[in-house]
Amino acid sequence: MSITWKDKPLRELARLAWPIAISTVSYSTMTLVDTVLVGHLGRAQLAGVGLGGIMAFVLLCFSIGLLRGANTLVAQAVGAGRPDEARGIQSAAVLMALVLGVVTAGAGQGLAEILRHFAATPAAGAAVHTYLRIRSLGAPLALLFVAFREVRYGLGDSKSPMHATVLANVVNIGLAYLFVFVWRGGVAGAAYATIVAHAVEAGFLVIPQVRPSAILARLTVANLRTLWRLGGPIGIQFTLEVGSFALLSLLISAMSDTEMAAHQIALQVIHFSFLPAFAVAEAAAVLVGQAVGAWQLVLVRRVAHLALLVTAAYTALWTIGLLFGARLIVAGFTTDPAVLRVAVTLLHVATVFQILDAANLVARATLRGAGDVRFSAAVGVATSWLCTPPLAWWLGYRMHLGAMGGWLGLCLEIIVGASLLWWRLEWRRWIPAALAIRARLGEPAESKGPPFIERTA
Repeated sequence: MSITWKDKPLRELARLAWPIAISTVSYSTMTLVDTVLVGHLGRAQLAGVGLGGIMAFVLLCFSIGLLRGANTLVAQAVGAGRPDEARGIQSAAVLMALVLGVVTAGAGQGLAEILRHFAATPAAGAAVHTYLRIRSLGAPLALLFVAFREVRYGLGDSKSPMHATVLANVVNIGLAYLFVFVWRGGVAGAAYATIVAHAVEAGFLVIPQVRPSAILARLTVANLRTLWRLGGPIGIQFTLEVGSFALLSLLISAMSDTEMAAHQIALQVIHFSFLPAFAVAEAAAVLVGQAVGAWQLVLVRRVAHLALLVTAAYTALWTIGLLFGARLIVAGFTTDPAVLRVAVTLLHVATVFQILDAANLVARATLRGAGDVRFSAAVGVATSWLCTPPLAWWLGYRMHLGAMGGWLGLCLEIIVGASLLWWRLEWRRWIPAALAIRARLGEPAESKGPPFIERTA
């Protein structure tokens, strides 16, 4: 395949990135809508839906990470001009999504039974049991959408998943209101509305396939093995990193209500700076995957540097805003002087790692696009568990720094992770992974042989 965007990579990066930024908020937005609406029913219902939504996401973490590998594999196949390989990866992703979705739905039933006994009150226990038990049933639909979304990203189409996400969230808002308040379905009504929204989201991408029976037609054992080999480390990394962050939140919640409230506010603010940078990094992963598939490895670091420049510029603006406007921003969330003081401190800590976090995201996505996932997975898991929870305990409890101790741990995690990943990227330690891709996909039609190595040396 000829890389049509190689002379204008910035335009292609922007074209792919902005729809991804919208698409990535889909799952959390559905939980947010459920939380807001159920909040009018009572404190117990709100607590139950909040915990149930978090646990539903945790159950999906490994599968979402694994299916993200389909993005890279399809992009590589497109770059190599191997449409049959891309269709085979899609088939493998769909089958894995359905199987893992059924497993997740079953696990959700068991977890719902357990969590009802850990809630603060019987009413909250009943709410989390009802919400998680029902919402888990939508796991196959949610993962089916993720599978098709990642495949569409790999093909260079980020708008179709965005349209599916917007439509699904509109449906969820309307049905949730109808089921909760008009038909008085309560917590169960909110969960059922979300399942219908997942069905709409998945159907929007599946129906254009015209013949659903043909979706699995190209499936081979080799496709399944390839997706598992690349996506497995990503899934493990994602799951363990989420676990580390959940432990951080648990440690902070045990400090005091003030520290936890400030932590939550700061997270919501940082979320706005994270998502656009994440979207640019994901777009870079697609472009790098296509470049590697086409054996134009000279484009790998060029795309990485361009994505770093874009994300660094964006996060630099956020850094300035947080440095001088943190108090004004936090005042929009709370009037409690103690919470405001701690949250402002946390946002000032965040100014230290904003740009470095963008660098971390870009390096990780670039290495994934090149097929080099094991090193970044090991770095991600090691830094998240060796830096953040230990420092949250030592600095937070022993040194009496509170939530700031955990956020200083985040700083160290991001600094070390970004340094190691960029070292691997700049020193081209990913080339063996690219050679393995070449061996798997074969010689591209336009490849000129050895010069492909010389141009990257």
